[in-house]
Amino acid sequence: MHRGTTLFVALALVAVGVAVGVAVASQLASAQSTTTTTTNTTSSTTSSTTTSTTVPASPPPTVTIAAVGDTELGNTPTLPSDPSAYLLPIEHALAAPIVFGNLEGTMTTATTSKCHAHSTHCVALKVPPTFARVYRAAGFTVLNAANNHSFDFGQAGALSTTAALRAAGITQAGLPGEIGVVRDGPVRVAFVDFAPYENTNNLLNFAAARQLIARAKREASVVVVYMHAGAEGADADHVTKREERYVGEDRGNPFAFAHAAINDGADLVIASGPHVLRGLEFYRGRLIDYSLGDFTNYDDFAHDGVLDLSCILHVTMGADGTFRSARFTSVVLRGVGQAFVDPSDAAAHFVNALSQEDFGSSAATIEPDGSVVHAR
Repeated sequence: MHRGTTLFVALALVAVGVAVGVAVASQLASAQSTTTTTTNTTSSTTSSTTTSTTVPASPPPTVTIAAVGDTELGNTPTLPSDPSAYLLPIEHALAAPIVFGNLEGTMTTATTSKCHAHSTHCVALKVPPTFARVYRAAGFTVLNAANNHSFDFGQAGALSTTAALRAAGITQAGLPGEIGVVRDGPVRVAFVDFAPYENTNNLLNFAAARQLIARAKREASVVVVYMHAGAEGADADHVTKREERYVGEDRGNPFAFAHAAINDGADLVIASGPHVLRGLEFYRGRLIDYSLGDFTNYDDFAHDGVLDLSCILHVTMGADGTFRSARFTSVVLRGVGQAFVDPSDAAAHFVNALSQEDFGSSAATIEPDGSVVHAR
């Protein structure tokens, strides 16, 4: 091979080598670029996944109920001059998703009552049907009809009351077979109300009560039982754990009935009827309030001494009915029976003494901040 030819071949080989090197470098750069993009994508995806798992889960749903005792805003023609203002002083303390009270009397214009012309111990109560809107404006969502005054003006009075409450958007419970179902968010709550009478859900019939509570459990996840039970008056503040009578009537054994209701599936038991506060007890992890007392009684019932002490009980439960917390607000009745929050907490002190004396180790205690705890 000639020298010139040799030189040409050498230069050609160098050129080819350079070209190959450039091509390889280009491919490596391209591969490096692709790897970086993939890594960034993966990093972005990983970051997004991590962020989504750190979002806190929604807390499990609960239900909160405010409950008060006997309420009546007068007796026609003795009525407050401005019924819409009568509950204003207490409305802020009542606030809750569900507000319950016992409606003592009827909402009717009927004139024929259960009382005979010459009766001396008979009381028949009524207010105009328009008063249902007063209760709703104050926050009430459920009112009880299982008591000794729901038929004061016969069937006509009872039907008028039911219609007035329904028109005002208030749920009624307590007439025979009647269960009131309401909601707090997604949680359905059933109110099963009892009194010792045949024209209401009858608390003297334990077997029938058990069936009604079982039905309520099928209709709602939380079941509240109300009982209008026990003797009446300032000397009826203790739970005797025996059958109680008043004016010749069998008013039931509140202690036995409350325990049976929880055994049958109730998650909370509340009560009124004695017109005086009674103690608080925990039974099988459920709270029992044996009397919420009178909440309002416009110029009708006695309200002096311990009879002027009242309360608002707030109870929060899980969606399965388990007790979470409770708060007791002391109330005092002034003037003609109007309710006001009592900063002296006289009602709480009174109830604490009753609870400890009547229930001992199962008693509930109201703390200075109003929270209700097991006394153990």
